[in-house]
Amino acid sequence: MSNDQIILHHYPQSPVTEKIRVVLGFKGLSWQSVIIPRLPPKPNLMPLTGGYRLTPVMQVGADIYCDTSCILRELEIRFPEPSLFPNQDEGMSWGLSKWTDGPLFQDVVTVALVEMSPNMPPEFLADRGPLYFGPDFSLEDIREKYLDCLANVRIQFDWINTNLKTNSYLSGSTPGLADALAYYLVWFLRDRMAEGDVFLGQFEHLVQWEQRIRYIGHGPNEEMSDEEALHIAKGSTPQTPSFIDPNDPLGLSLGMKVSVEPVGGGSAVTGDLQKLTLERISLLRDDPQVGQVCVHFPRLGYTIRAV
Repeated sequence: MSNDQIILHHYPQSPVTEKIRVVLGFKGLSWQSVIIPRLPPKPNLMPLTGGYRLTPVMQVGADIYCDTSCILRELEIRFPEPSLFPNQDEGMSWGLSKWTDGPLFQDVVTVALVEMSPNMPPEFLADRGPLYFGPDFSLEDIREKYLDCLANVRIQFDWINTNLKTNSYLSGSTPGLADALAYYLVWFLRDRMAEGDVFLGQFEHLVQWEQRIRYIGHGPNEEMSDEEALHIAKGSTPQTPSFIDPNDPLGLSLGMKVSVEPVGGGSAVTGDLQKLTLERISLLRDDPQVGQVCVHFPRLGYTIRAV
């Protein structure tokens, strides 16, 4: 197994991972699929990430990429053709992600959680509820918001539908990042809503676009065990060169011990600062199971603190 092979740590039902899987399909990339538990603990993921628990995580040798924003940027850097920005709209596409992963996702996940709640295992609800809705979350409060959120989704899906009246894809004649950002939420609702087909049937052009993206698929992939992924990390060396943005306002220095924590809550990851750019934070970590790895996070949505 080559040490530059894409390894995706995920589980099939993960909506956020679907965003990555369809991009792998857009680019026609082959990849290795490591299925991880839906709920903590995730004992064979933590040695790679240093405590980051969200799904998905991408591994290339001993470089570990957390958060879909970071993963998508790295895929575009490594495999620039075909581009995720066929209309050269890179900046606006990243801005779009703040809508699809923000307000639209929150409306969709509210609808989905209420739809799933009758058959949802209590431990899954106890884990995901605080993650998406905060520590004071209650299912009763979420149910009260259901109809308003469903109306919000309907409005926003109609925006997407309108844009697809004259285009095969949101980016024009070929798929791009914008399509992945919107598609995963449609995929999520269709699978979770009892009447998903009826609800989505209101949006003729969106449904036709959904079928086109589904036809493209996820690219060729094979299953890999989590133990083999750990073995690959241990046998590899991080390939990230050191760099600090001289204009960064935090004034951090190379090799400084820092922690990186999601703004929305979650475990902090601690390591030695290896790279800090406008878009990315990269930490070197040593773990007894995998040796030295470099863990990468997007800058936006994460807090960096000197330890």
